[in-house]
Amino acid sequence: MKLQSILLSLFFIAFTACKQGKKQEQDAGKEGVTETEDVDKPIDEKEKKKKVTDRDFSVSKENAYNDIFLDSMAMENYISRRQLTDKKISRRIRSFYNARNYQYAWFSSTGLTEQTRFFWNQYDYAVTHLKDSSLVNSEFYKNAEKYLNQEKVAVSTSDSALLNTEFAFTEHFIRFINSTYEKGYVKRKEQEKFVPIKKADPVYLADSLLNKKHSDDKYYEQVNDMYAALKNNLQLYLDIERTGGFPQIPAIKGSLKKGIEDPAIKVIKKRLQLSKDMPGNDTSSLFNDTLELAVKRFEKRHGYKDDGIITAEIIKEMNVSAEKRLMQILLNMDRMRWMPQKPEGNLIIVNIPEFMLHVYDGKKLLFDMVVVVGKVGNNTMMFNGDLSYIVFSPYWNVPPSIIKSEILPAMQRDPNYLARKNMEKVGNGIRQKPGPGNALGKVKFIFPNSFNMYFHDTPSKSLFGQDKRAFSHGCIRLSEPQKMAEWLLKNDPEWNTEKIVTAMNQTSEKMVKLKSLLPVFIIYYTAWVDDDGLLNFRDDVYKHDSELIGKMFTKKETPKVIKVDNLRVPGTN
Repeated sequence: MKLQSILLSLFFIAFTACKQGKKQEQDAGKEGVTETEDVDKPIDEKEKKKKVTDRDFSVSKENAYNDIFLDSMAMENYISRRQLTDKKISRRIRSFYNARNYQYAWFSSTGLTEQTRFFWNQYDYAVTHLKDSSLVNSEFYKNAEKYLNQEKVAVSTSDSALLNTEFAFTEHFIRFINSTYEKGYVKRKEQEKFVPIKKADPVYLADSLLNKKHSDDKYYEQVNDMYAALKNNLQLYLDIERTGGFPQIPAIKGSLKKGIEDPAIKVIKKRLQLSKDMPGNDTSSLFNDTLELAVKRFEKRHGYKDDGIITAEIIKEMNVSAEKRLMQILLNMDRMRWMPQKPEGNLIIVNIPEFMLHVYDGKKLLFDMVVVVGKVGNNTMMFNGDLSYIVFSPYWNVPPSIIKSEILPAMQRDPNYLARKNMEKVGNGIRQKPGPGNALGKVKFIFPNSFNMYFHDTPSKSLFGQDKRAFSHGCIRLSEPQKMAEWLLKNDPEWNTEKIVTAMNQTSEKMVKLKSLLPVFIIYYTAWVDDDGLLNFRDDVYKHDSELIGKMFTKKETPKVIKVDNLRVPGTN
């Protein structure tokens, strides 16, 4: 397969709740619009018997997923101020925080959590593209985006506006689940755990996920194909970890290819047999045809050119522990909770660690495209937006950071630098004119956002041939920009291939507004199952996995080193 401030008041639009269609009026107060109950509606006896989840005092600062906690009275003040007379909503908010022992869910000491941005992707898509009017709340939308549009959020537990935003996210998360998922699939207890609560041993967590059932035998994964596909690979990696893990392959000189004999090949075969990349139980030291096919499969699953040649880099990839792979699967399952379950129409998904863009019609894949993403330090952000404009033969307005770090030093070395680069000063800024050497190439695609990110062409075509493609200043470079332009304008009779090519090769900029908005999801998956059913792993480009591993999992002692076939191999049977 293919990832926002101040909440002073909340506004909920009028809604129809009475069976007779009577409109319930909402009372606007200082803190927001008051939500009222239908007084004529009979009380559900089953609802009356439902209880709030008991507070889990076993959750502590030492074992909690998050590192900051809040006061329970702040939650009660929020419920009172919001006049949440809907007992189901208020009970679920109380249950949600009781289960967490009142640790924050959407903010941590370092800013917004990953779950916040991933949830917002779903919420915004449901409101904007699925037109779910039951979720519309313009005040929450505006205030949340003030946080989401910042790369870094300064978090203080004494900040009342931030605290109210925390509760507002929880309320809208609950409303979203109730509105979006099929009845019966996401139980209250399941919902409370959408955001991890405690650190856990990955083996224990995997085992509990594999063996739990809802009381009505309905499974959450039945409404989330991506989650379910990844979960199907849990058992294999759990079994590998429980039986000692992967053998560690010794260093090799140069590379290994078909026809070579080497003692390390015995261990490589064992490693690939465990991960089901290689069939059988061959233990010879000969690099044969079967091993070559297995290596190609492994390379494909890990984002390398499948040439069947074992290099030091491939050995390093094979030596990643089974425990780490198990943790990768688990944390990416958590991420996959936050993708639209029933997408409608066209959408674009960019998976940063995969360095790929995927175009879908609903759940049907239309095409893929190789991309370049931001280099470390100029990270491509996880967020969602709406692609709305194409700019042919664009100017490149150089970001101030690049002017300071790159352009000004170059101008000091070479007074003719701007002229050589087809650049010009505009006010206090610098821009590059349209032309063959333009850093944005011949076209860019705009989805307005606060991070100044967009898709664009590039004159540096050779970078697309690399296995790992983190080279940009944060934007996403497309390997086939003309194809993207043609697809976006395919239903516009004013545009054909000839006109698009002409527009891409002008000396003046031309902006085209799309007839309809197209949702764009920029996500971060380091483990997933592709359309061929293969489990894929990728490097943690921006170290997001490393941060989550520290939050989600307990530490494990280093395994004891034992001997296998005269090789020192940790964790091998």
